Amino acid sequence: MEVVFDTYIFGTFFASLFAFLLLYILRPNVKKMEKIKQISFFNTQNDVALTPPNVSGTDVIIVGAGVAGAALAYTLGKDGRRVHVIERDLKEPDRIVGELLQPGGYLKLMELGLEDCVEKIDAQRIVGYALFKDGKSTKLTYPLEKFDADVSGKSFHNGRFIQRMREKAANLTNNVNLEQGTVTSLLEENGIIKGVQYKTKDGHERKAYAPLTIVCDGCFSNLRRSLCNPKVDVPSHFVGLILENCNLPFANHGHVILADPSPILFYPISSTEVRCLVDVPGQKLPSIASGEMAKYLKSVVAPQIPPTLYEAFVAAIDKGNIRTMPNRSMPADPHPTPGALLMGDAFNMRHPLTGGGMTVAMSDIVLLRDLLKPLRDLNDAFALTKYLESFYTLRKPVASTINTLAGALYKVFSASPDEARKEMREACFDYLSLGGTCSVGPVSLLSGLNPSPLSLVVHFFGVAIFGVGRLLIPFPTPKGMWIGARLIYSASGIIFPIIRAEGVRQVFFPATVPAIYRHPPPQVNDKSASVEVHNSN
Repeated sequence: MEVVFDTYIFGTFFASLFAFLLLYILRPNVKKMEKIKQISFFNTQNDVALTPPNVSGTDVIIVGAGVAGAALAYTLGKDGRRVHVIERDLKEPDRIVGELLQPGGYLKLMELGLEDCVEKIDAQRIVGYALFKDGKSTKLTYPLEKFDADVSGKSFHNGRFIQRMREKAANLTNNVNLEQGTVTSLLEENGIIKGVQYKTKDGHERKAYAPLTIVCDGCFSNLRRSLCNPKVDVPSHFVGLILENCNLPFANHGHVILADPSPILFYPISSTEVRCLVDVPGQKLPSIASGEMAKYLKSVVAPQIPPTLYEAFVAAIDKGNIRTMPNRSMPADPHPTPGALLMGDAFNMRHPLTGGGMTVAMSDIVLLRDLLKPLRDLNDAFALTKYLESFYTLRKPVASTINTLAGALYKVFSASPDEARKEMREACFDYLSLGGTCSVGPVSLLSGLNPSPLSLVVHFFGVAIFGVGRLLIPFPTPKGMWIGARLIYSASGIIFPIIRAEGVRQVFFPATVPAIYRHPPPQVNDKSASVEVHNSN
């Protein structure tokens, strides 16, 4: 029996549902507005005495020299700014995340002149993803046809990449001062951040002053509470392993296994090593010390991975180098503060499932660089803050697309006892397996090559409607229609709260936000009032 679906009925139903939900999430958030009015500074230190003159000539202080801090230091130093970077530990970091740079992020890296930082670190070329579910697999290839041959995703050891960027920034010796120290507080005077107080490597207390302080101290930031409204969520943890001397089923691809209870990732980080990240939902992890974690990995996880990786996976567990990392998400909710700015994971986080964090960071740095370029003088803190309000809106297309995709995909890819969620997960895998627009569109979003929030919503509900259609074939049943209705409801419950947290107006209607039309503050011609821009070496 052939069933014909009236596309106009489906379109009308979907459009009505979407309009209703959009009106709901657009309603004013009174509590949030009241909370913003009651902003208080926590990790700041009020100086009674007047701030001493900035005799060092520093234009910008950067707190932290991770991916965002190191890239920003090089970028501003290359543009002629005097930059003082204070990093807690200048030894090579050893992390289990921040190892996959999507093609969109690599293009931003090229814009910053930092593409050589993925050279000489045994970085691997990534050209797409492979998905696995219940013994089936499908490949999603990045749409790279319009780009140069060297444009692709890159995977590597996080620490090696950061050290390369630190070295490149430090080589701008006339403009960049890279110092090891621990920033303990921001120095605030009359509502303006004037600089930082920090402990040097030798334990001495110091103060540093600059017209602009940019906090890039990562996901565990202890300074952000004074600069934003941090709503940190920890839905799960990653358990990290390194598999040695094994071949992935698909070369030069990231691998995502839709396992139970949640996804497992594999991707190469060198020519002989494969990173494995096992997502463990919830706040509590099995103990590594007692052997519970090894038992969990062998009994629950190992049977679900591709057979070609099984032996290497078990060997990595037996080797004992098991690492864990909380997966944090935090929407950007800044308090525009004169003299200070947040960047990187200190400012905005998303679930690392999609590897989009570095793409957002690099995109933010390109945007901030372009906004600051016309300015020689950064000393008018209030005018600068007003001008940089545009930063928060202009970053939304890229940041919100990647943030929303990460949060939504994690929920869809995780196993659930709910029938509607099960159907959504199955529909997502089959939708991506269709090829054509159904795979190119989503992977373009994932790669950062097409940061379009509207395209994301269209494909997300395309998956939901595809799932409903499967339930109604070969003919509708009461149970199928009930699950289909719950599937649409579940899909709405996944994506709309994330979009609302990102800001509906800023994401979909940025042209209506007055902040994007801010003009650079007028620059003073008097040499005594302006900041000299030094030529980088």
